[in-house]
Amino acid sequence: MKKTILALSVALAGSAVTSTAMAQDDAPIDGNLRIVIGSTSTGGDTYQNSEIVAQELSDKLDMNVKVDAVGATEAFKTLERNDDGNTMMIFHDMSYLGHLYGVRGYDNVFEEFNVGPSIAINPGNAYLVPKDSPYDSFDDIKEAVADGERVRVSIQPGGVSEIGFSAMKNAIRIEHPGAEENLVAVNSGSQSDKNQQMFDGLADVINGSVQSNEQFTRLEEDDQKAMKFIWLTAREDTIKQTLEEGMGETTREELLEYTEPNVTVTQDGEKNFTFDKEFFFIYNKDMDQEIVDYMDEALADIYDEGEIQETQKQSFFIPNFKPSDESREDLKQKMNEYKEIIESIDS
Repeated sequence: MKKTILALSVALAGSAVTSTAMAQDDAPIDGNLRIVIGSTSTGGDTYQNSEIVAQELSDKLDMNVKVDAVGATEAFKTLERNDDGNTMMIFHDMSYLGHLYGVRGYDNVFEEFNVGPSIAINPGNAYLVPKDSPYDSFDDIKEAVADGERVRVSIQPGGVSEIGFSAMKNAIRIEHPGAEENLVAVNSGSQSDKNQQMFDGLADVINGSVQSNEQFTRLEEDDQKAMKFIWLTAREDTIKQTLEEGMGETTREELLEYTEPNVTVTQDGEKNFTFDKEFFFIYNKDMDQEIVDYMDEALADIYDEGEIQETQKQSFFIPNFKPSDESREDLKQKMNEYKEIIESIDS
């Protein structure tokens, strides 16, 4: 892993002009480009996604591109101070979910900033139970809470981890009014913390990911760390775009067993809830529109060339380029839908 990061850093620092580089004479930005991300981890999916895109932008724009894992609060503050286009941000749906859940430091990203193009989806957001659990599906959990059982779900509150929990609670509210109170959040932190809560018998269900937890699904049932998937929140069409070999020893066809329509988590009594974890650019609100257009054009060229898609898929990400206007509208729609779900279970 360290060798990979070092190689990427060297490439970013000394990238040469390529045949596909855009003309720089009339470029609206010059110098270096700093991409701050809403994570402090250099091993997580936000950093990995950002590095892949940064490498391509470095070549395309013929400029040094640096990814800084400063965390969400610091990233937003940094972005507020810089409107010249040399500082940008990459983050995911937590950008607006944090605001919906009332997390400190998260304003309405659509009002305080300029939401830019989408670049990728992480299809791996998942919910798991111990392999020896009596619950083999979300249907089993719904029946259990309807019968008065208390089911504990370990989540990191205020974002991607919690929205699936909110959706499960909302589905139970619709199908078994009042029983949703038996689905209880156990607030946690990192993925290792959530895993440990399951290992210690403090949680019946945990939020996890295919990337982090697939290894535990291969263990024998009598192993304390053995888990099984019960739900992947991504759309069926999103999982179908992953490589046939899937992740680890779990194939794409096996992963599809845990998505809708095989798993039904109703959103409103008619359609199923799904959640694709999307990554996108965020700009300073006052950044020049010419720079927004310039970045849209550069990324459109990169995705038209086709190489980045292969890199993303090899890392278990789904290519998902959408220019700024389309990206902004789609993400606003997601936010409005999730706002209804959150308000329905808080009322």
